[in-house]
Amino acid sequence: MGKFHDSIKPAHRAFIEKQHIFFVSTAPLCADGHVNLSPKGLDCFRVLSNNQVGYMDLISSGNETSAHTLENGRITLMFCSFEGAPLILRLYGKGRTVLPDSEDWATYAPHFTIYPSTRQLILADISLVQTSCGFGVPLFQYTGERDIHFDWADKKGKEGLQEYLEEKNLISLDGLPTDWGLKTGV
Repeated sequence: MGKFHDSIKPAHRAFIEKQHIFFVSTAPLCADGHVNLSPKGLDCFRVLSNNQVGYMDLISSGNETSAHTLENGRITLMFCSFEGAPLILRLYGKGRTVLPDSEDWATYAPHFTIYPSTRQLILADISLVQTSCGFGVPLFQYTGERDIHFDWADKKGKEGLQEYLEEKNLISLDGLPTDWGLKTGV
């Protein structure tokens, strides 16, 4: 079952900062809705305090996290050790989206590297931290980040990225509005 904590301890923070990938999971309230589970990389995750974290989120083919956290706030973030000692660390909390032109952007954006294709920040207030053994997680060697997204974004340009965002990022698979969808009146 693992060990539970009510906040992110220094050892947890040190573990998080060493990881090259993490996973984000959210879900709508409806029983037949789609659970979303997304891998993230690019050194985009930050521990902002003992009970708050966030990550910089790039424009991509869907925006489920924004829709789900807008509807119900539930979010789980998971880190796994793929090198060295085995460990799985989960952060449970309430998430929300911060858009580039919102009041909170100026407060949180300086903590992150912001790219032309940055869509939003996802923040989470953490209420529970769980660690477990991770004995079944295989060992992998990190060899670097992919640059495919940035090549794609450069080819799209500012207007093309905005069009893509408006085409793909306004509603969830289950028809829920995202924060971008609310902003544009969907």
